[in-house]
Amino acid sequence: LLAAAVVSVGLLAGCSDKDSRPVFDGVAFRTKASVVDKKVSRALFEAEVYDVAASPLGAREAMRYAGTTYCIENYGTSRIDWAIDLDNPEVPLPRDGDNALLRGTCNP
Repeated sequence: LLAAAVVSVGLLAGCSDKDSRPVFDGVAFRTKASVVDKKVSRALFEAEVYDVAASPLGAREAMRYAGTTYCIENYGTSRIDWAIDLDNPEVPLPRDGDNALLRGTCNP
């Protein structure tokens, strides 16, 4: 009985993570954003979106969200200079396999 309860709690915790992710174009993308080099500047970061093929348009917005969240948490601003123009859907997101990786700089 105890083992079943532990497994149930673990499954529910896993579901709550996915359920709490924002949805872009119908997909709850996994994302992360982190500093590139603390010694140089925390303002320069790299954002990653997983499984871009699920929705390239949604992945673009998930990328923007990940970067915006990073900059707000670290600098209190949502202004970002991206390495590419995220507003232009004709410019492809830089890919690393199934994921997209893009650098940006927070503008405090």
